[in-house]
Amino acid sequence: MENPEVLTDLDVAARQQRAATTAKSVMKKLPEVTLAFWIMKIAATTLGETAGDLFAQTLKLGYFLTTIALFLLFVVTLVVQLRSRRYNPFFYWTVILSTSMAGTTMSDFMNRDASAKYLSGGSTSLGWGPQGLGLGYPTGAAILISVLVVIFAVWKLTGMTFVIRDIVSFRGEALFWSAILVSNTLGTSMGDFLSDSSGLGYAGGAALVTGVLMVLVALMRVPAVPNVLLFWIAFVLTRPLGATAGDFLTKPVAKGGLDLGTAGSSAVLLAVLIGLTGYAHIQERRNPAPSTALPPETGECDDATERAD
Repeated sequence: MENPEVLTDLDVAARQQRAATTAKSVMKKLPEVTLAFWIMKIAATTLGETAGDLFAQTLKLGYFLTTIALFLLFVVTLVVQLRSRRYNPFFYWTVILSTSMAGTTMSDFMNRDASAKYLSGGSTSLGWGPQGLGLGYPTGAAILISVLVVIFAVWKLTGMTFVIRDIVSFRGEALFWSAILVSNTLGTSMGDFLSDSSGLGYAGGAALVTGVLMVLVALMRVPAVPNVLLFWIAFVLTRPLGATAGDFLTKPVAKGGLDLGTAGSSAVLLAVLIGLTGYAHIQERRNPAPSTALPPETGECDDATERAD
C-alpha cells in the first residue's frame, strides 16, 4: 500500500527544488584557454591598437569622437554576446576586438593632450572636441588599476568563479566583460608608456612584456601560485604586447617602427583574426562545448516519486 506521508514529503521536496532552479542546462558561453586562445588574443589586441589609431589619428576623427563611437560599438557587440545562448567564436572575439579598439582611444584620451608630442605633422588639433585630458600614463594607469581592483572586489563578493570556462551566468559574464574593457584600456596605457616614455622603444617594450609572459608560463608549474591569478595577469599583459607590436608595425622608421601604416597593418591583422576565428568556429561545431547541468529536471523528480511509490 502507498504511504501518504512519504508521498507528501517527496512532493514538498520536489516543489522546493523546482522553485529553486530551472529545468534547463546552461550552455557555456566563453572559450577554453588554450595556446590558440592566446594567439587570437594577441592578434585582436594588436589589431585594436592599429585600428584605434587608424580612426583617431590617420582619419583625424580625434580621441573624443572615436572613443564615443567605439564604446557604442562595444555596447552593441556585448549585447549580441550576452544574448547568445552558447559560445560563438565570432561573437566572443568581436567583443574582444571592440574592447581593444575602445581601450586604445579611451587610454589615449585619458593620458594625452594637444601638445606637439602627440600631434605630429604640424597639426594643431585632432578631430572635434577635447584633444585629451592630459593625465599622463602613470596617473591614467593608477586610475584604471583602481577601477579594475574594484571590479574584482565586487566579483569576489558575489562568490562567483574567476575561471572563465566555468562562467555561465549573466551576472558573471557582465563582470567578466567589465574587467576585460578596463584591463584592455590599462594595457594600452602600459604599452604606450613602454613605447613612448620608458626609453625601451617599440621592439624593446614588446620584448620586455614577452619576457614577463614567459615567466608567467613557468610559474604555472608552481603549485603555490594560483593559475587563475596568472591568467588575469597574462590577460592584462597581452594588451601592452599588442600595443607595442601595433606601434612597431605602424610608426615611422625614424621612431623605431616599420612604417607599414595603420590601414595596411589593420587589414592584414583583420584577415589573420578572421581566419583564426573561422577555424575556431569550425572546431567548435565539431566539438561543441559541454553544458553545465543544473539540478535535476522536473521529470526526474517525478520519476523519483514514482520509484518511491
